[in-house]
Amino acid sequence: MKYHTKPSFERTIKGLHSERRAKVKEAIQALVIFFETGQRTEGLGLKKLKREFWEIRTDLRDRILFRARHDVIEFVLCGNHDEIRRYLKNI
Repeated sequence: MKYHTKPSFERTIKGLHSERRAKVKEAIQALVIFFETGQRTEGLGLKKLKREFWEIRTDLRDRILFRARHDVIEFVLCGNHDEIRRYLKNI
């Protein structure tokens, strides 16, 4: 499995407070563990949204939108529920 980040993802996490950024990194690590071992951690909140787009939760407020295609995971956006919904509506 290969993992990539889009510039849009980098922009959205750049402005986050260090504590929130750490939660994003933890969620991504949990997702990688899930894909590599099949072990799903509690609270990951993995959910399919639209076509190849999925989301995971960092906490109750923030989510990470990613695209899964073949053997590539591409992190697209980090934001709240409304920001994720707005992005998906515009694609």
